[in-house]
Amino acid sequence: MSAQPLPSNDNDVSIATISPKKEAPTSSKKLPPPEKPTDVRRRSHVILSFWLIVLLLGLPIWWKTTTIYRADLPLEDMLEWADGKACRPVFPLRISIQATSLQDQEAQNLLRLTQHALDDLNDFAGHHLRLQMGDEKQDSADNGSALTIRLTPGEGTTATLDPYEPILDITYPQNTIPSPTASSSALATYIASQLRTTFAEEQATISYLLSTNSMPSEHRPLGLSPETAEALAKRTTRSLKYAPTYHLTFSLFTSGPLPSSWDIETAIEEYMKPVLDVLSPIHNFTIDTQVQLYASPGVQNQVLNKEDLSSFINAAEWPLSPSIGGAPTINFIVFVGNQTIASPSQEAAPTSHSWLIPQWGTVFLLSLPGDTTHVAAATLKQPLLTFTSHLLSLTGTPESGSLPLRLSTLARIRSADLLLRASSTLGSLARLAMALPSISIPSSVADGVTKTMSHLRLACDNLGGTEGLAHARIAGAEAERAFFEKSMVGQLYFPDEHKIAVYLPLLGPVAVPLVMGLINEIKAWRKRRRERAEKGAEKKGE
Repeated sequence: MSAQPLPSNDNDVSIATISPKKEAPTSSKKLPPPEKPTDVRRRSHVILSFWLIVLLLGLPIWWKTTTIYRADLPLEDMLEWADGKACRPVFPLRISIQATSLQDQEAQNLLRLTQHALDDLNDFAGHHLRLQMGDEKQDSADNGSALTIRLTPGEGTTATLDPYEPILDITYPQNTIPSPTASSSALATYIASQLRTTFAEEQATISYLLSTNSMPSEHRPLGLSPETAEALAKRTTRSLKYAPTYHLTFSLFTSGPLPSSWDIETAIEEYMKPVLDVLSPIHNFTIDTQVQLYASPGVQNQVLNKEDLSSFINAAEWPLSPSIGGAPTINFIVFVGNQTIASPSQEAAPTSHSWLIPQWGTVFLLSLPGDTTHVAAATLKQPLLTFTSHLLSLTGTPESGSLPLRLSTLARIRSADLLLRASSTLGSLARLAMALPSISIPSSVADGVTKTMSHLRLACDNLGGTEGLAHARIAGAEAERAFFEKSMVGQLYFPDEHKIAVYLPLLGPVAVPLVMGLINEIKAWRKRRRERAEKGAEKKGE
């Protein structure tokens, strides 16, 4: 049976004659639809607006609120003061000569020869004595002289310093008066040597102050002997730093219930007040008193050796009065007991009842009968006289000469000391400002520096007088106030690492999206620009 062909159908597909179609390859990543130009512009405007806000608004506000204000300081002038180049300390002291028994020509000739002798003896140009003729009716304070020499005829040549007035009485034989043609005179040489001896301690002290500060070599005095320098160093260490006001605390300490009262106000008024009055042009004093019962010294021996003195005062058990008003306190303690201080060479032979503690005060051991209930003012005479002597030492008063001369010398020494300290403080402030560029310098510091330099100039021009001391005192206070400005001291301990630690957690989360968005937008812009360039090239080729 023969095979019959299948009926044909137009819809049928012949497998033999039609091969299957190949499918087009499909991409695994579906591309996003192209961005509309409006969307591109909108995204660019958003990113640009954020950056404009940051640059035009954020940065100026940040800069304004975080910029450290630094007032302009005359750094070069400040360093010149610190180096001693702005002021050459000169202490001209005027000495008046009263010679009523001499004729005017003889007195002038003697003054001229004495001045020449003084100039020959003086080896420190910064401290020189200038002689002038004085009026007998005027005292030293009226004519502005540091000392008055009264020449009186006599049998021999003698010199006596008045203990209560700045007056040097010199007697001379009539045959020692120099002739008008003489080039030298034994009397003039004698007067010059007496003046040099009278002011030797002052000159040595000022020389020591200048030599221990940064003074130029041409302004420095000649070197002091090792013995003199050591003595001056000990006195400087013992005395307190200058302050316009000191607080004096008088304390009565007893190891038992008696005595329970003392007449300290009367004793101070009678034995110490005169010295406080003469010190008033240089220092002011405030006073308080107290009585402390059952104050154990911690040393039970009747004879105190040198090693016992350091442990005699027990600050933990002896409640001493604190400083009042910020003024340095000088303590004067009267301890009622039977202790005495042994001599260093013979410890069995008590030789003293008091000792001075450098930069602190004095302790006086007072022996009283056991039944004494009240300490009278007369009993306190010796302790108060000792306290007065030690007060002069603690304030840096020279040890030689009459009291008026010692106090006038103290004023000049304090003027020099304050001038040098204020100048040194200006130099420290200038070096601090240059070493720390990021430190804040408020306008108050600049004003303080200006006032300091102004008063330093006035003090330098008036050294040796009360006006110079007043200006030096103001200059020292202004310099200290400028250097220890609170806002400056607080930023001394704020390094740049702290700023990074503060800013990084705040700005990091904000800066990263802004920076990445800007980078992506720049890349997209460059890609669009490149595509437009390629299309333009194709059109030109067609």
